[in-house]
Amino acid sequence: MDVIALHTVLRAGREQDYDRIHAQIPAALDGALREAGVRSWRIFRDGRDLFHLVECDDYAAMRAALRDLPVNVEWQAQMAELLDVQDDYSGQDRGIPMVWQLPEGAP
Repeated sequence: MDVIALHTVLRAGREQDYDRIHAQIPAALDGALREAGVRSWRIFRDGRDLFHLVECDDYAAMRAALRDLPVNVEWQAQMAELLDVQDDYSGQDRGIPMVWQLPEGAP
């Protein structure tokens, strides 16, 4: 399983729009994410900064499965209006590298 951290930035003044739109994503998008192997996708917002924590079977395969899927293309177009930098799914994104993790168990 892949655990991927992502960072995106909202356009100024679009914070409330982002929160409102994400209050309930379309059922078809929810289904597409799950079908593509997403087990969990959490988003935290600090001002305009968004931090995503994605747990999925295979991040690269998930992106490939969603790239041209109409429900995701439509969603990404909607997000493009809100974000400083849009994701067009064309790159080999691997998220933010992890530099430290609390070790499991007691020392």
